[in-house]
Amino acid sequence: MTDTDAGGEPPRRTVTIPERIDLPRLLDFYDLQDAEHTRIHEFYDRLREGDLSTTRCENCGELHFPPRVICPECTSDDLEYVSLPHEGTLFAFSTVRGSGPLGMETPFVTGVVELDGADVRLSARIDGAKYEDLSIGDPVSLVITEIEDGLDQQRVFYQFEPQGETA
Repeated sequence: MTDTDAGGEPPRRTVTIPERIDLPRLLDFYDLQDAEHTRIHEFYDRLREGDLSTTRCENCGELHFPPRVICPECTSDDLEYVSLPHEGTLFAFSTVRGSGPLGMETPFVTGVVELDGADVRLSARIDGAKYEDLSIGDPVSLVITEIEDGLDQQRVFYQFEPQGETA
């Protein structure tokens, strides 16, 4: 049964939208990157130092991306961090035209990058190029992005950009 007024119409309400909305942490795309907030803080520490890395299981040798705290292959927690190449090739890509995560104005290109010399494909924003300027197989290079957000910790993330002339 629905509420209706005397004329048989559903009631209407008015809400006021504030000029400023403080967004909850749940809407923040980027993890808090210290040991207090994530067990993969070493990934972010190394990225902050310029090293893209991930975990390899010392028990079965499996390489994982993103980094893990337990091996999904053998369930061992004996994992070590290893460096990954900073270059790769564009395996697939698309343009995000609608709404994106906080801090990412649309449109932007996102893609799957196959890292050179490693059995790793990862998703990343492809910066510095428009969709129409890219092709599958294009070489790309790592870019480390610092996140400015007013928090007390310095956060970073990774992106890739085309090598050579585009945009």
